Amino acid sequence: MSSSHPIRYDQQIPDVFKALQALHQAVDTHGLDRTIHHLVLIRASQINGCAGCIKMHLRDARQHGETQDRLDRIIVWDHVDEFSEREKAALAWTESLTVLDRKTDYGPLRARLREHFSDEQIAALTTTVGMINFWNRLQISTH
Repeated sequence: MSSSHPIRYDQQIPDVFKALQALHQAVDTHGLDRTIHHLVLIRASQINGCAGCIKMHLRDARQHGETQDRLDRIIVWDHVDEFSEREKAALAWTESLTVLDRKTDYGPLRARLREHFSDEQIAALTTTVGMINFWNRLQISTH
């Protein structure tokens, strides 16, 4: 086997993968609805260029009733009317935590979120964004 072959993380650190699954299950109990969940996973994966994750999350979103029309426009969510203000607030937060810029002022973004989400839901949303960025990086490292 060549030294450049991808690492099988699931085989090398199975205990970590088990803990990550438990974390996903715990986050899912804090009131973040599935539509927002899917939009966040897709948008972060688009930004990160994780083709495998995009394919999987698009499929999952369709299975949960998301329309193809909206899926086609996630990439330009802030320029179209297909997304609610609640969804736009979540997508803005997702982008700000995926493309980190030290000059970002998170206060106005949090205020926008609080118009639509409880602090518990914001915490679940933030954890979801962090988790998808983590998963994207693991997946991309196997390319």
